[in-house]
Order: sequence, then C-alpha cells, then structure tokens
Amino acid sequence: MAQETLLIKHADLLCTMEARPDAPYGDEITDGALFARGGVIEAVGKTADLPQSADRVIDMRGHVVIPGMVNTHHHMFQNLTRAVPAAQNAPLFGWLQTLYPIWCNIGPDHIYWSGALAMAELAMTGCTTSSDHLYLYPNGARLEDSFAAAEDIGLRFHGTRGSMSIGESKGGLPPDRLTEAEPAILADCQRLIETHHDASRYAMRRVALAPCSPFSVSMDLMRETATMARSYGVGMHTHLAENVEDIDYSLATFGMRPGEYIEAVGWTGHDVWHAHCVQLDDGEINLFARTGTGIAHCPCSNMRLASGIAPVRHCLDAGVKVGLGVDGSASNDSGHMLNEARQAMLLQRVMKGGDAMTAREALAVATRGGASVLGRDDIGVLAKGYAADLAAFDTRGIDFAGAQWDLLAGLLFCGSGKTNYTIINGKVIVAEGQLVSMDMSKLLANHAAMTRDLMERA
Repeated sequence: MAQETLLIKHADLLCTMEARPDAPYGDEITDGALFARGGVIEAVGKTADLPQSADRVIDMRGHVVIPGMVNTHHHMFQNLTRAVPAAQNAPLFGWLQTLYPIWCNIGPDHIYWSGALAMAELAMTGCTTSSDHLYLYPNGARLEDSFAAAEDIGLRFHGTRGSMSIGESKGGLPPDRLTEAEPAILADCQRLIETHHDASRYAMRRVALAPCSPFSVSMDLMRETATMARSYGVGMHTHLAENVEDIDYSLATFGMRPGEYIEAVGWTGHDVWHAHCVQLDDGEINLFARTGTGIAHCPCSNMRLASGIAPVRHCLDAGVKVGLGVDGSASNDSGHMLNEARQAMLLQRVMKGGDAMTAREALAVATRGGASVLGRDDIGVLAKGYAADLAAFDTRGIDFAGAQWDLLAGLLFCGSGKTNYTIINGKVIVAEGQLVSMDMSKLLANHAAMTRDLMERA
C-alpha cells in the first residue's frame, strides 16, 4: 500500500530548529515548504525546490511553521478540578491536601475524558507530543484510559505509570485510600511496559515509570522502579525539588537534599527526567549536567503555587537538558503550550535580566529540548528523517499586527494564540483552528459531565 504524502508550501516562515554551528536554531526559510511521506519528512526547503504535488497539500501563506512542541510534564486528570475555590490560594502541600479527597472519586471515564480534553488543548496550542504523569488509580482507573484518549485525539504520547505508596498513616502526604501496595505497583508497571511500550522510531505510544514524589513513595520503590525501567529500557520520571516545603521534607525524612536523594536511589542518567527542580543548588545542577539527567520546567505552575523561579538559565549554561511542561491543569490552570514557552522566557528575564532568554531559545527548549528530555531523536526538529510533527500559526490576525519585523519572535512576544494547523505523524489534527480528530461539542459535554460528577460527590 502506498504511503500517504503531505506537502506544506508557501509558509511565510518555516523554522527547522535543526542546530548548526552557524545557525543554532536552524534555518528560517521564507516561502518555506515541507514534504513528508508516511508521517516522515523527506524534504524541507523553499517551495520552488520541493515536489509540487502530494496526496494532501496545504497552502501556508500568512503562517509561521515550527516543529511541534513537546510537553514533558502534565497531570491531565487535573483539568476536572480547575479553579477549585479552596485550592486557589494554597501552596503545593496545602493545594494537594485540598484536592486529594476530590480525586479519590475519579474513575476510568474521568481519566479518558480529561485526557482527551487535555490533549485537544495541547494540540490546539502547538504541542504534538506529550507525556502525562498519572499517579493515582482509584475506582478501576488504568493507564489504558489515557492511551485510548491519545489514540482518539491523535497525539504522540508518553504515558507514565505513576504511583503513591506512602499515605498519611505512614508519614506521607496523600490519603491512604489513594495509595497502592508496592508489589502491585511494580507488577502493573511490568504489565504496561510489556503490553504497550513501543521503542521503535516514530512511535506514537511509549511507557515510562514514574513514582510520584519523595513524599509519597518509599526509597525502596524508587530503587526497584529504576531497576525495572532499566531492564526494559524505558524512561523514569518523578517530581523533585519543587518548593521549599519539598526540600524541608527531604531533609527531615531522609537527611538528604534532593541531589543526594536521587543519587542514593539511582535516579540520575539520560533515561531520567525530573519535574520542576525549582530549588536545585549549584552542586545539584552540576550533577544533572554531568549525568545527562533532564528537567521538565513548568513556569506557570511554579508561579501559580508560589514555588519560585527555576534556575533555567543556569541549567542551560551548565549543559543540562531542559524541556517545558504545562503541569497539571489544576495548578496552571491551562494547557497552553505556546504560553508556557512565553512564560519560560519572561521568568528568566525577571530573574536574570532582559537578555537572559531569547524567544528563539525558548522555542528551542519547547521543541527539541523537550524531545531530548524524553529521550527522542526523531521529533522536535523539521528536517529529513524526522517525524512530520509541526505547528502552524496564522500571523495575519490582531495578535501579530506590527510583528512583521520578526514573526518567529512574535510567537512569544505577542499574544499567545492557538495554532491554525497542527500536524502529527503527517496527519492533520487541527485545521483552520478547529480540532478535526474528535467532535469538540461531544468532548466538552462529556468532560463537563465528569466535572459535575466530581462536584456532586465533593
């Protein structure tokens, strides 16, 4: 069977993000074009230099085209509990303790519809690949519920099997009824990897293992999870050094700072990425750089929960792999990937000065940076041999008026808009600003029903 071809042509600007010594953020091609076959890019260049026909041809006049952005940290189920009044003004630990009782009522349908909505929101803001840290499984919920949503929306998806095993009765933060026995956690991790993980190039579905945090699992579970993950060659993910309370808990419980903790449990290396890392010190940053350990930077959530400003400029300068994460949609409370890149740029300027991070560097972190954090060399760049994952923004509207001086930078300096086209694996997921892979009215109605259910139970 012949593979379907795709031609994107006449883009006002197409940015490849394929780094070269003379072009750290890749080529910026005017009248740009891209030709793909079977979801894989075969050529990128000037429109006149590429094939002139394909099974699907999209004229991108008036658009800026970039690689699809990569979201490295999310809790998709949390979009069912956005703006809960009692949690609106609380820092991390108080925020969690307010929401845990509500989340105890989540089940399979909640996971599916919250996942579908989260992925639709991401796709409509330029994200083509996302991880999700699902760390609670009450009432029969399974990671398969998230996988089903990803397949229906069409998002490239890294599902992480999260876990919590240390509840309140053992000195942990979550209620006991949201925790699981560690043997059961490990058995399900093995089942999920063997059933669902796809290690092949251009995979649409991968599995990673993700104990929730130092304050909700044991050191033994961290060690055993690392052993299992490495035996199967899958990624490892958790929260680390999110705020001052996090540091205090680690010192009081383990007698260690976060860097010492992750070394003790075997959680450094190219196969590991940690979320937040707001409170890392210089030694810990050097540890991350030396070991190839990645960071999922979540600027909006860190502001929302008053966790602080992560030292991203320092991390990048030290050679640490950094990607972006929208984090949970009860702590952001949005899944707008382009806005996350904008906030990452602005926050580093608040901390380090007006030249601390450029728009192009922030876009690099959002695209190829996230790909590197997730351990992928087949996404995050628009070049031959990479997946045909891209986002196209129409710059002819009011948000970009006057930005013709530098349309690429305008994506971050101007208002954070939504994509006009999002293409994943060569398939159009968003067209003319509308999700095409699922009926939006149905999606919103079912999601609203899930939210109402939780409100009534609460």
